[in-house]
Amino acid sequence: MVGGTFDPLHDGHRELLRRSFAIAGPEGSVMIGLTTDEFAALKYHSVRSYEERRQRLEEFIRECGYAAAWSVEPLADRYGSAIERDFDVLVVSEDTFPVADEINRLRREHGRKKVDILQVRCVVAEDGRWISSTRIMRGEIDEHGHLT
Repeated sequence: MVGGTFDPLHDGHRELLRRSFAIAGPEGSVMIGLTTDEFAALKYHSVRSYEERRQRLEEFIRECGYAAAWSVEPLADRYGSAIERDFDVLVVSEDTFPVADEINRLRREHGRKKVDILQVRCVVAEDGRWISSTRIMRGEIDEHGHLT
């Protein structure tokens, strides 16, 4: 399971998804939580609509030709279905690792088994700082981390 806003879809997101599909392998499946318009509105920058972001995300996954099954579900809060759903691994960035810890704490409180957490290192831009959607929207870097 992995989640995010994925707008704009940048190299950090691509790495998060690549690792998720690698862990799932050809016989596994990847559940992708995509923030709803309401939840994404809490961001510090404007965000494309859920449908636009979903279309771009699905195009990217198809272009990559991953063998694992996958699905996209709306993510209306920090946890989505991760508290109640059965799955094995939660894939997060360095930035979102604390949320994964919260999810496992809440899973235990709800009588659910703990899931493994895979932390993927954030991808670094040319200037040595993390690639982020906020930095892209500010015009500091492009989706590949190149200075603009």
